[in-house]
Amino acid sequence: MTDFRARGRRILFAPLTIAAIGLGATAHAQELSIATGGTGGVYYPYGGGLAEVISNHIDGYTASVEVTGASVENMALIQRGDSDIALALADTVYQAYTGTGAFEGKQVAEARALASIYPNAVQLVSLADSGITSLADLRGKRVSVGAPGSGTELSAQIILAANGITYDDFEPQRLNFNETADAIRDGDIVAGFWSVGPPTSSIMNLAATREISVIGLSDAEIAAAREAEPTFAPYTLKAGMYDGMTDPVQTISTPNVLVVHADMDEELAYNITKAMYENVAELIAIHPAANDTTIEFSVASTPIPFHPGALRYLEEVGAAVQDHQRP
Repeated sequence: MTDFRARGRRILFAPLTIAAIGLGATAHAQELSIATGGTGGVYYPYGGGLAEVISNHIDGYTASVEVTGASVENMALIQRGDSDIALALADTVYQAYTGTGAFEGKQVAEARALASIYPNAVQLVSLADSGITSLADLRGKRVSVGAPGSGTELSAQIILAANGITYDDFEPQRLNFNETADAIRDGDIVAGFWSVGPPTSSIMNLAATREISVIGLSDAEIAAAREAEPTFAPYTLKAGMYDGMTDPVQTISTPNVLVVHADMDEELAYNITKAMYENVAELIAIHPAANDTTIEFSVASTPIPFHPGALRYLEEVGAAVQDHQRP
């Protein structure tokens, strides 16, 4: 098994399959690492499901997941070759690939996509009695903008700045999903941002113990955010998604992209893509966000070129790949 001790605080979890525990013909299988996010979001369980699919359906390979700071950190892990596969938000992926925004001077031109797998909905949550009903109400308050280096923080910054709010206007707290939920519950902050596939466990747990409010975005706020970041798309959180959420809530979303390095073996990239789509029911059983893991969503949403192996599979099944998605 690969030695990941040099990766500091990251923790790896291997799926408990025959391949993973080293029995039979797969005892010397090559280990792939999947960079995900915190345990309170969707990246971690989705990545675990993908690890199971790889270990169970691709001969000669097993996979395990890493707990990381999510999108921004994950792109750096791909660039350095410290992870084989990573999940990251489309805006982060596009900025990394083009060397713009947070990645100015730190371009990850070697990034390639296997697929866009589901949309992340921006969810701004507070307690129902907090008095927070809009973005403007965040001024002067303590608010979590997501873990340092996460796609959540990048998305929060773009949305806020596009609507005339900067970090100077409130007290930003850089907390991961579970920390954000705990801080809201304990009254340490008044609200927090999540950019994650809904529903997410940390908000569900908060809603089970406190009456929450999910703050919607206005049409004008959505339009301003989309002008600043074209990878944003309108999205509606369904009524009943969380305890006490009686009405639908209008927000925006960003696709999540499965990213690899351009140097990945073409046959391996093809086999991972094929195994994922052809065994998507196994992913859905782990998290409902995988209901959006479809070829149609992927070719409509992926902002960077597909890896040649993924492209080969998409062309085999007749997908309408866009020009900018070809290497």
